[in-house]
Amino acid sequence: MKVNLRLKKGLKYVALVLSLFIVACQPDEVGDGNGITTSDLDAGFTVTEVADANNTYLFTANGSYISSSWDFDNGSGFVSGRTNEAVFYPDAGTYNVMHKVTGIGGVAETYSQTIEVETSDPIAGNLVKGGSFQDEIDHSEWTILNISGGNANWIFNEGSATIVASDYNQQAIYQAIEVVAGKEYQINMIVSGDGNDEAWFEVMASTVEPIQWNDYASNVVMGLNTWSGCGAGTFSGLLSTVGCVDNSFTSSRSNTVTFETSGTIYLVIKCGGGTVPGYTITNVEMRGTGSN
Repeated sequence: MKVNLRLKKGLKYVALVLSLFIVACQPDEVGDGNGITTSDLDAGFTVTEVADANNTYLFTANGSYISSSWDFDNGSGFVSGRTNEAVFYPDAGTYNVMHKVTGIGGVAETYSQTIEVETSDPIAGNLVKGGSFQDEIDHSEWTILNISGGNANWIFNEGSATIVASDYNQQAIYQAIEVVAGKEYQINMIVSGDGNDEAWFEVMASTVEPIQWNDYASNVVMGLNTWSGCGAGTFSGLLSTVGCVDNSFTSSRSNTVTFETSGTIYLVIKCGGGTVPGYTITNVEMRGTGSN
């Protein structure tokens, strides 16, 4: 019995030594020959316009891997997706689409292509020009409406516009937009602020043309008002969410508008107040909803 016990213990020691030797022979890094990586990743994809679907494109990956993610250049970044993805682009522009695949061992590969969307969708396309305020071309789409004598100024930044005001002065920016009678539109934008007090911020859409050095108060759609309980403190979000001003078209909280006649209307964004260190806006939009 003693011989058998010693033999079993000896076999255990031999097995332990062999296992340690095998582990020691394995490469330390992924991709150094340990057989757990993929070396032939292909993140490429083809782009096909979808027939009978305006501004819609089908992206088809060349292969299928453990994970596949897409960045369609729509502001969402990389999101997990399938081998085939159909995407609608409501706005004209150049889009840099990226596809990232991950294989065995966590090795990843990324491929990109650009697509040109020549015209905005007639229903869902953004009618506002320069609404993202990216550069001087965007800035030139807006006209400053002077109302007060001073201490209220819109400042165009790279990617946003900021209004600064004091002593209850106000100023606006505006642009002309062509609309269709009876068609429903939605207006929105991202707005942020910090430390504003006794302030008003109003978005209007009206057929009345603005006149320099005259106040503008025609057809308020949405806005902020510190006396009504919004626009103070630190905040950031869609104006349709953080605002508290009723729509004069519907007499309720809404960002939709319709017009009785086709033609030119003016989208006006006005702000002023006692203490306005700054309201900042970007991604200003006016889009058809598809209703009517």
